[in-house]
Amino acid sequence: MRVVTSLPHAVTEDEHVWIPVADGTRLAARIWRPVSSDDEPVPAICEYIPYRKRDLTSVRDSIAHPYLAGHGYACVRVDIRGSGESEGVLTDEYLEQEQRDAEDVLAWLAEQPWCDGTTGMMGISWGGFAALQVAARKPPSLGAICIASFTDDRFADDMHYMRGCLLSDNLAESGTMFAYSTCPPDPALVGERWRDLWFERLDAARPWVAEWLRHQRRDDYWRHASVCEDYTAVQVPVFASCGWADGYSNAVLRLMAGLDVPRKGLIGPWSHKYPHLGVPGPAIGYLQEVVRWFDRWLKGVAPDEPDEPVLRTWMQDSVPPSTSYEQRPGRWVGEPAWPSKNIREDVHPLAPNRIVPKDSDPVDAVLSVESPLSLGQFAGKWCSYNAPPDLPYDQREEDGGAMVFETDVLTEPCEILGAPVVRLDVSVDRPVATVAARLSDVAEDGSATRVTYGLLNLTHHESHEEPGQLEPGRRYAVEIPLNGVAQAFPAGHRIRLSLSTSYWPLAWPPPEPVRMTVYTQGSSLALPVRPVAAPDEVTGTVFDEPEGAPPLATTRLTPSEYRWDVRRSMIDYSSSLDVVKDTGTIRYEDVDIEIGKRVCERYSWTADDFASPRGETRWTMTFARGDWSVRVETCQVLTCTRDEFVLHARLDAFEGDRRVRSRNWDAAVPRDLV
Repeated sequence: MRVVTSLPHAVTEDEHVWIPVADGTRLAARIWRPVSSDDEPVPAICEYIPYRKRDLTSVRDSIAHPYLAGHGYACVRVDIRGSGESEGVLTDEYLEQEQRDAEDVLAWLAEQPWCDGTTGMMGISWGGFAALQVAARKPPSLGAICIASFTDDRFADDMHYMRGCLLSDNLAESGTMFAYSTCPPDPALVGERWRDLWFERLDAARPWVAEWLRHQRRDDYWRHASVCEDYTAVQVPVFASCGWADGYSNAVLRLMAGLDVPRKGLIGPWSHKYPHLGVPGPAIGYLQEVVRWFDRWLKGVAPDEPDEPVLRTWMQDSVPPSTSYEQRPGRWVGEPAWPSKNIREDVHPLAPNRIVPKDSDPVDAVLSVESPLSLGQFAGKWCSYNAPPDLPYDQREEDGGAMVFETDVLTEPCEILGAPVVRLDVSVDRPVATVAARLSDVAEDGSATRVTYGLLNLTHHESHEEPGQLEPGRRYAVEIPLNGVAQAFPAGHRIRLSLSTSYWPLAWPPPEPVRMTVYTQGSSLALPVRPVAAPDEVTGTVFDEPEGAPPLATTRLTPSEYRWDVRRSMIDYSSSLDVVKDTGTIRYEDVDIEIGKRVCERYSWTADDFASPRGETRWTMTFARGDWSVRVETCQVLTCTRDEFVLHARLDAFEGDRRVRSRNWDAAVPRDLV
């Protein structure tokens, strides 16, 4: 990334500002703005997240916000209630209180003498969620948003559930917030109150996964703040981006189709990163794109390309299987509208071991599979962060327990853009069952790179709101949409579809082993084919080189450690996926604070015992400056029986070597057709 030290406007920074909200609580903010805004007010752009502006996001913030401020904006990074130095407690995500606070923040910004009364919002992940959710509430000052890695449907397409299947990321995300919501504020900013504020957080803490498990179907809990409930509520221009390696790319495609406002979609090859920091590369000049978007919709500046594509995506070339890529080869393609007239649906009937050419006559055959519990150990994460390497590995090691269909060798290249759909005529022998469908690019040497996948809890095949038990032996017609993707399959390769009845540990398995029968005469694979000859609608360089302001200085005091290990005992048949994410201890030089973060996750099982899956997260976070030191340790363990999910959680907090809080939770939550 190119570091820019000369910007159109000189920038001043207010490191710590209190913003009051309606109930008297004060939220902590960091503000960068043009020096000239004292006399010439500018629009304000807010990023609103719970990840500590003071330290843990400060390096990322220092790259983006001073850069945008140097282009004529007041950039405001706000810690959500109960996080960082903000007062109050944080007890769940996307609560009504959180969104009311955001509206109060925007109203406060619009009234400041350095703001011209217009605001925008931007953010990735929680920040992207927040901006989209607040936009649907129509705050009067809000003029446009730029969002990355978000969803518009909190149940169907977030890290909790995927089409009715419980994701292991549900436990992992709870572990993240269990730790972040119990961290102390910095005494250097809040003074002696730090301990009282910290204890208030510790006493209000809880493992959020318990609440998420109580909502195993799409109810009012998930409908709240799901913008797909009413796209017309969003009345401001939206610039939405994500990466194909991320878990949230489907939302970009849905917004481009569902919104009726000026909008622009961007999907690169990236994991869960801002596009200017995107890995796998190529990263792009995303901050320049953000400036252009806000210039157009907050300042009225005419765009350089008034007719640019509604959707730009990275058409990925074929690559060998790997758990990590520095770069993904490919090219940018653009679509003037979405859905696109350039995309056609090619429907391929399924036959024993084959995906037959489109328009072929169906083949009448009956096929069955009962997948082992180990199928899925090389699936990677639902949402890739690229550290440690967490993408799916060679699918040959998964396909032995799956029902596999394959095309003939391709005689010419084939490119797809959008969501493939698997349609099955299927029966199962249990009242609760899962289907995992994977699409792979099979090279001439037989290696198989997963391109996309989809999950479906078959009890949800008609409704996520009102799922129903399956009748063993009864035939059902079901559709399994796979995640959207842009992928080129070269001549000489094959396209493979793999179906399985488990995909652990990416998704929690059903209560019992399931035998699934597929009737091929009523089953097919629909591919969203984008003809290679279709116009790309993009010319020239497409995007600038990534650039940003100079990052804040940090010093690494202890080494980092990243691991992703699959283990199996041939004595007792126990297996596990062990993940370690240890950033080491880092000193943030501008505020002289030393912070350590170590995360250990373990997902384990024994043979094909469907009551044996176990998920565990352990977090340790440390904060130190001089003779002040604090440590927070959290642990969550989720197990299951045939009828229940069983949770144990623990929180220990230390000031120096003295334990100041120790709390335990135990909960049993009935399985609701999951």
